[in-house]
Amino acid sequence: MDVTDGKESPNPILTGPHWPVFFHYALPSVAGLLALTTANIVDGIFIGNFAGADALAALNLLIPYFTFLFGVALALAIGGTVRAGKYLGEGKPEAASAVFSKCLIATFTLALAATGLCVVFHESLYRLLGASPELYPLMSEYFLVIIWVMVVQLVAMVLYYFIRVDGLPALATTALVLGAGANILLDALLVGYLDYGLQGAAVATGLAQLLQLGVLLVYAFKPRRQLQFRLRQRQWQEVVSAFTNGVSEWINELSVGLVMLLINWLLMSSQGVTGVAAFTVVNYLIFLSLMVFYGISDAMHVLVSHNLGAGNAERIRQFMACGATVILGLGVTLVLLVWLQGSGLIRLFLDTTEDVATAQLADRFLTILWPLFLINGLNVLLSVYLTAMHQPLPSAMVALSRSLILPALLLVLIHQFAPHWPLLAALPIAEWLTFGLALTLFLRFRPDRLITRAQPAVQM
Repeated sequence: MDVTDGKESPNPILTGPHWPVFFHYALPSVAGLLALTTANIVDGIFIGNFAGADALAALNLLIPYFTFLFGVALALAIGGTVRAGKYLGEGKPEAASAVFSKCLIATFTLALAATGLCVVFHESLYRLLGASPELYPLMSEYFLVIIWVMVVQLVAMVLYYFIRVDGLPALATTALVLGAGANILLDALLVGYLDYGLQGAAVATGLAQLLQLGVLLVYAFKPRRQLQFRLRQRQWQEVVSAFTNGVSEWINELSVGLVMLLINWLLMSSQGVTGVAAFTVVNYLIFLSLMVFYGISDAMHVLVSHNLGAGNAERIRQFMACGATVILGLGVTLVLLVWLQGSGLIRLFLDTTEDVATAQLADRFLTILWPLFLINGLNVLLSVYLTAMHQPLPSAMVALSRSLILPALLLVLIHQFAPHWPLLAALPIAEWLTFGLALTLFLRFRPDRLITRAQPAVQM
């Protein structure tokens, strides 16, 4: 029986019409992440056109480190908001507030510690990332500024997720949109007009992140908020539990970083800086597609976790159907866009009079990679569903398969045993193989089965 029977719930997630509620949460999430993606893409456009292909390659070589650190914060954000959402669905705002406070404190502490280590060991990190010594100055120009920015950025990201789970997605999205808009304008000023290069791009990101955090802090003055920040906390093992439940998100980010590292190594050895720069351009388009799909899937964290707490399997099925339908439609649209305008999109990032070889190589890469856009969104959705249903191990299996085990294995196999094959074919093949696993796990851990299994414990 629905736990809301006999009561009028103020929570539309539990009782409202599913399509309007889905769009109420998904559209702000997609808009926010698209705004964030647009800012990153504009960074690439300005860096590629004003600082050159080598600067793009230097930026790409740093991505594995960024994904590792973002993954830790994202695991705390996702795992924490799933726990907080369940508590809110059960009518326990005090417990939800404790999770909120501990996740913010843990994120700030970890980000600050990582920054201190990077200040001391940055050149060792460059070597580990596979960079050649001639790229070190370009990497330092950006990295030694952005590591301080990331302290603010990671805290703001965790705060963004908790504000959404507390039913204020419009505020969270407004912060992202304003931050992204400021980043674009500051890129135009510092990189395009004043020609400060990679350092200017890092400063632009820092100023935009401060604006974004300022907007998010308006949440503290919202009278209807349920989450309260408290500095003094106990039972810190709950942070470990939150991270464990969000571990698939960390695996996603870490795996992307490791695969990027492997791709960079292989491309650097076979095609040099030109190959790395060409893949950087194409990777912006992959990143765009994933941000669209993550925006939709992030809304599912809120919708599924609340209804799990309320014991409502039918609502979960309805919201999953909404997400899958929209993701499939967007996947087809992205493929058509790549077919019709792929070459034009690539040339946005490069001065084709100076970087002709890089642009041509990026064109070839895109003709290999387009099939992954059809299926990567569904894999993300199914992994997120398993996380929201408190099934971290199956979720981690999907995340590991699509973003680390299969692509890394296929990259090595192609490089060693089929050098005549295009190396990057490993990525779409890995996504399609993962889909079979993800669909099998979804059917095994479908909503009615999990909620029926939990009913005796709820009724005790």
